[in-house]
Amino acid sequence: MTQPHVLAIANQKGGVGKTTTAINLAAALAFEGLRCLLIDCDPQANTTAGLGVAKDDERTSIYDVLVGDFKAEEAIIPTEIETLKLLPGSRHLTGANVELTQMLHREFRLKEKLAPILPNYDYILMDCPPALDFLTLNALVAATRLLVPIQAEYFALEGVSELLNTLGSVQAVFNPDITLEGVVLTMYDERTNLAQQVTDNLKEFFGEKLFKTVIPRNIRLAEAPSHGKPVMLYDNRSKGTEAYRELAEELLTRNSMESPRAKERRELIAIRKNTKISFWPYA
Repeated sequence: MTQPHVLAIANQKGGVGKTTTAINLAAALAFEGLRCLLIDCDPQANTTAGLGVAKDDERTSIYDVLVGDFKAEEAIIPTEIETLKLLPGSRHLTGANVELTQMLHREFRLKEKLAPILPNYDYILMDCPPALDFLTLNALVAATRLLVPIQAEYFALEGVSELLNTLGSVQAVFNPDITLEGVVLTMYDERTNLAQQVTDNLKEFFGEKLFKTVIPRNIRLAEAPSHGKPVMLYDNRSKGTEAYRELAEELLTRNSMESPRAKERRELIAIRKNTKISFWPYA
């Protein structure tokens, strides 16, 4: 049975577009017909709010799954996009780090809870908190790939080296299967010399692991979370929408995957090429 791609989206530096990337990449993949699950592992629960789900401390959440006896499927809820499901976050996650320290196999809690539902999805994306804590560690242990959003600024690489060191430790001790999917530039302003300099530095450091797609600074992209929608539901023609579509396509290409929508488009093109057009009465 084919296993899904389980993607941890992490960067210990805050304000780099991590949650924005989690929401909109998941939405873009879902719009391609892929079965997606988005998990909000951040105590701020901004991913949950960004999908239009009101914060509710009484609702079963990832907190209850991690530290309680709840199954993941008991906490998963639908979203506006048919093929995108959400495992919501909760502010109770703030205390999860303390509670997890007292548990056996604490690093494997999320991996074990996700195991029964893996066949239900093509992609599982996890929005991690901006810290290298037990929540992020659980996500890295459960993941098959790590995606790192980076803002094009002077200290872009500061902290990323520590995250990569953590990735190496996780590979060595807990999860030998996880690899770096790549690094994606966010909030990119091509008009500045600094952005280009940082891009050149990242290309030199990461090579092919740096995604060709960059996410621009975009007003509609910034406005969408306040309306509880991914940008492609808020403004389908915005630059932010186009950028995340391109990122999803590049991600799928990297993993030699063809989405259901891409297959439909390819088959439609083939039909059109093989269709003979007749103009009555001269055919």
